[in-house]
Amino acid sequence: MDNPEINNIVENAIPITMPVAVILQKQPAKSKWIDYQWEAISVIPGTHEGEQQFRPIHEEGDTGQYIFSGLTVTLHKDECESYYHNLMSPEPSCYVAARFDDAGQPIPFLITLDFDEAHAYLEGDETVYAVTIPPEFYRWIEAYVIANYFPVKRKKRKRDNWKNAQAKRPDIL
Repeated sequence: MDNPEINNIVENAIPITMPVAVILQKQPAKSKWIDYQWEAISVIPGTHEGEQQFRPIHEEGDTGQYIFSGLTVTLHKDECESYYHNLMSPEPSCYVAARFDDAGQPIPFLITLDFDEAHAYLEGDETVYAVTIPPEFYRWIEAYVIANYFPVKRKKRKRDNWKNAQAKRPDIL
């Protein structure tokens, strides 16, 4: 799609950002080293634009569910191949990267649909939760990938015959 007019129409038709909120769940840990175990259980698209907020949804004893709002997912053309592979996987996922504050509460700072980006944060010792993609996200990413991703057929390179190359080389002493 090298036609600038068509590219412009496609880019304007599919938004590249979407506001989101994350639902986190806290449970008592079965470990003597930590008190609570946190888990991201859902990502809610199209909600809670604006300032980041951490609010309780439901609390009962030591367990609870909380909503963290004010985050945005941004799609990038150079990550389309990763989005494509994510969509084609048996269980497409959103990845929530979080850091823990001094009280041991996770503070999400990034929602991505790019496995490679999520993996980079894991290698950097950040906490990354995988959450099943909501249907709205799936349709949004699918439309973006269809408009922007053009798979390139990979070619296997032809290897040099090292036996012939060695036979033609003069002996060096």
